[in-house]
Amino acid sequence: MTPSMSELELKHLWERCLGLAQEYLDTDSLQTITRAYTFATQAHAGQLRKSGRPYIVHPVHVAITLTELRQDVPTLCAGLLHDTVEDCSVTPADVQHHFGEDVARLVEGVTNLGRMYFGTRAQAENLRKLFLAMANDSRVVFIKLADRLHNMQTVRFLSDAAQIRMALETQDIFAPLAHRLGLWSIKLQLH
Repeated sequence: MTPSMSELELKHLWERCLGLAQEYLDTDSLQTITRAYTFATQAHAGQLRKSGRPYIVHPVHVAITLTELRQDVPTLCAGLLHDTVEDCSVTPADVQHHFGEDVARLVEGVTNLGRMYFGTRAQAENLRKLFLAMANDSRVVFIKLADRLHNMQTVRFLSDAAQIRMALETQDIFAPLAHRLGLWSIKLQLH
């Protein structure tokens, strides 16, 4: 049986992620992020993005961005798992059981930032959440920026209203945040 285009794309993306990770991580670390990839793949099985691609393509893109930034193993695992609690039947306790408290805390932080909505009434509260997340663990913000980057790369599949909302949030919040953190490549891609 010939692999589908989606399977080949996913295989290529995962090999790219592992290749980048091999540049700075040891074998045990690579095995840990591979376990996170397998867990996320199983959790997102059957889910599709608006583009029609398998959902797991998104977390792998997030992990690629994080490996390009040479993030640590818990951050890479959380990048792969960041949507499992919100979009799948995975609980925070499941993440903690399989990957530890650090990864579970990062996933929870990204999930909480994902619930932010920007607008005149909610903006102050959401900025407070963002700053608290940065104060508690800046890795949450790195994951959220990588998430936003891939979401903007695929924004064309959303409704016009959603595209406008995401573009404004990105312009007003996420691109300046990437700039302030010195993440120039992400800032340039978001701008």
